[in-house]
Amino acid sequence: MRKLIVSEFITLDGVIQAPGGPDEDRDGGFAHGAWTLPYWHDDIGRSFGALMKDTDAFLLGRRTYVTHAQAFEPMPAGDVFGDMMNAPAKYVVSKTLDKPIWRNTTIIRDDVVNAVRALKAQPGKNILTDGSSQLVHTLLENDLVDELHLLLYPISVGGGKRLFPAGTAQKFALLETTPYPTGVVGLHYKRAV
Repeated sequence: MRKLIVSEFITLDGVIQAPGGPDEDRDGGFAHGAWTLPYWHDDIGRSFGALMKDTDAFLLGRRTYVTHAQAFEPMPAGDVFGDMMNAPAKYVVSKTLDKPIWRNTTIIRDDVVNAVRALKAQPGKNILTDGSSQLVHTLLENDLVDELHLLLYPISVGGGKRLFPAGTAQKFALLETTPYPTGVVGLHYKRAV
């Protein structure tokens, strides 16, 4: 069975909202977007590249999918990061997206939990989810997440969208920690049984 991996940038106070841009997600009046930018280090990019070597599918919520599609679909062939992001199959959970805007996309409109179970049962490499807070909550609530790859940033933002939904209790076992020169710590967990 394929593993479903949730990869997130996360603050010390557990927020995953709008890490990459100031206007990425203003829901709830969130005014702290782009909080990852001052902490970037090329080793973080290399770490993500290593994760992608065993990944052949993205599973994303609509908003994260659109943000990614707008960033990566236009990249020319031969761009290392663009090639890495454009190659996998994409599965987007949406009731409102009319048609795909990123190559190799399947839209999941109904029965998300069973669709993800079926996707995990197919042959292939890992399935990666990032961002997509509402989708991640559904995946966690239905025990569909096999691993967490978290990049913990040395900042708190006081509020915003959280990784774990309220009322969900789950155990994970730590597999690896990776400190980065900018104070970010990579945390790799697997679901504890």
